[in-house]
Amino acid sequence: MTDDEPIRLTGGTGSPYTQKMLALLRYRRLPYAVNWGSPAEACEAMGVEKPKPIFEPTFFFEKAEDTQAVCDSTPIIRRLEDMHTPRSVLPIDPALAFIDYLIEDFADEWCTKYMFHYRWHAKLDADNAGTLLPLSMDVSMPSDTHKNFKHFVEDRQIGRLYVVGSNDTTAPVIDASYRRFLAAMENHLGNQKYMLGNRPAAGDFGLYGQLSQLVGFDPTPRSIAHEVSPRTVAWVDLMRDQSGLEPTEQDWIGLADQPESLRGLLQEIGRMYVPAQLANVQAVQAGEKTWNAEIDGAPWSQQTFPYQAKCLRWTNEHYRALSTAGRASVDALLEGTGVENMLSLE
Repeated sequence: MTDDEPIRLTGGTGSPYTQKMLALLRYRRLPYAVNWGSPAEACEAMGVEKPKPIFEPTFFFEKAEDTQAVCDSTPIIRRLEDMHTPRSVLPIDPALAFIDYLIEDFADEWCTKYMFHYRWHAKLDADNAGTLLPLSMDVSMPSDTHKNFKHFVEDRQIGRLYVVGSNDTTAPVIDASYRRFLAAMENHLGNQKYMLGNRPAAGDFGLYGQLSQLVGFDPTPRSIAHEVSPRTVAWVDLMRDQSGLEPTEQDWIGLADQPESLRGLLQEIGRMYVPAQLANVQAVQAGEKTWNAEIDGAPWSQQTFPYQAKCLRWTNEHYRALSTAGRASVDALLEGTGVENMLSLE
């Protein structure tokens, strides 16, 4: 593609990862053309091989004379960095970039539990999502079709709550984690505009993607956010379009100079995401389809995800790639957060 040709993607308005990537494209001032709908149907219409698995958003990149459909926002962000260098969302300092990677991974793999739990656990939220998500694909959908589609979506998604560990036992644990996360965001945003300084990094867009739904779509988590963290509510509105920001390299703040409030976010990662990751990777290694662990003092059981085991491996690869000095600065920041328990794994 040339610089004048838009980057094509297909996704959904209710998809946090679609919103993550659209906000990133706007910030980076990259032309894009989004089609709202099913990525699988888009691939079929274009005669393009479907990625496995396929999910929202799916990007379509020109490769030689072929079109390649790709998913997974984290590597796509890095691919876009190779294609377009201005207005990068990746810090130059490897140690800072590692913390950014950690935040993005937490957003994509743990904060999505907040989103999925709140969307489908309570009747109020499930009714809201069941009503609006089909209409976001076709606002002129006939009433009878919409009614049937709504029931189909609700039954399917509510039936999948177990996949992310959401149930009556874990609901209070998820709620408490979400509230602590919001409190950490409130505290940190009181010190600086973005997670790592005065310009957004990939982790900011990861958090924004999930919060675009938690604050902007689903009633229960929206109400909680307004109660716990008005700064986060305002930040979500601002993050949607940061195309007018003029970033400089000085806007990144080194790890040694980060406010103490950053540790609040890292402590929540260590408290909730780390034990889940360690239990999951053990289950993957043992060939078990589900895993059980105690998380924040409560029993937790859910489906095993080989992809999240890969996430843990990639995090450790990034950590081991740091220089001695870079690792020391990361270690100093993470000490006592619990995050250190999942690093240096072979």
